[in-house]
Amino acid sequence: MKEGLSFSALKRSRGSVEQLAKAIESNSREKREDERFWELTVDKAGNGHAVIRFLPAPPQDGEDGLPWVRTFSHGFKGPGGWLIDQCPTTIEQKCPVCESNSLLWNSEIEANKKVASSRKRRLSYTANILVVTDPANPKNDGQVKLFRFGQKIFDKIYEKMNPDPAFGESPVNPFDLWCGMNFKLRARLVAGYRNYDSSEFAMVTAVSEDDTRLEALWKSEHGLLQFLDVKNFKSFDQIKKRLGVVLGSAVVTETAEKAPSQRFSDEDAGIKLQPEVNNPVETTGDEEPDDLSFFKNIADSE
Repeated sequence: MKEGLSFSALKRSRGSVEQLAKAIESNSREKREDERFWELTVDKAGNGHAVIRFLPAPPQDGEDGLPWVRTFSHGFKGPGGWLIDQCPTTIEQKCPVCESNSLLWNSEIEANKKVASSRKRRLSYTANILVVTDPANPKNDGQVKLFRFGQKIFDKIYEKMNPDPAFGESPVNPFDLWCGMNFKLRARLVAGYRNYDSSEFAMVTAVSEDDTRLEALWKSEHGLLQFLDVKNFKSFDQIKKRLGVVLGSAVVTETAEKAPSQRFSDEDAGIKLQPEVNNPVETTGDEEPDDLSFFKNIADSE
């Protein structure tokens, strides 16, 4: 039997705060990381590559399940701290941030429109993938993981399912185990943002000729409908309360109704502006962060 800590050893180790602090930091980091998800590793220059395979809808989601789920989120900082939350519009419920953004945008005041743009909801997709080759982390090769990605990658999937007739291409289901395609994921830094434009699908191939292996692979997938469970979303009132704290405003919907001399500007909000887009509600491009973990990591580092 392993001997316990002696009293003399306890006395010698008293005041060892550094070791405890490291343990707390390690535990906190482990809690934040979800081992089910896979992320592309990039180098210091922002470049990275891997080969993945999009997988069909998991068996636990039923026959009508899609091989992906679409979610929206908000992540921004105000004078009162960070607001990092799933957007209830994902499950077709009202969102106080989106409502506030609409009021700001419709005010036709440029300062308000910039604030709305910086607080817009961000779109992302989640799907199961097979990691074919991950040069930066070979231990991931052959594993089934969840992968979260943005609109640009989804557009490449859509183009394969709905090709331009002018090119004489036939529709292909990239999620098919037998007649799908590997996806060559390539990332590079363009104008300060991660860009996936050079990513492309390979030729049509089967994941394996062994149906027994394919069935085992399919059954090892992670359920996707869990990300649409109402339990994962805060209520309208909860988000509105947090929004008031973050913006330092008791009633956040009044900002767009102020007179021009009292308008709510980006300086008032203490928000670092991102490139302005025409749609104040939604960001779809991969060049902008679309993952809640991105904002959580920033908030945790401050």
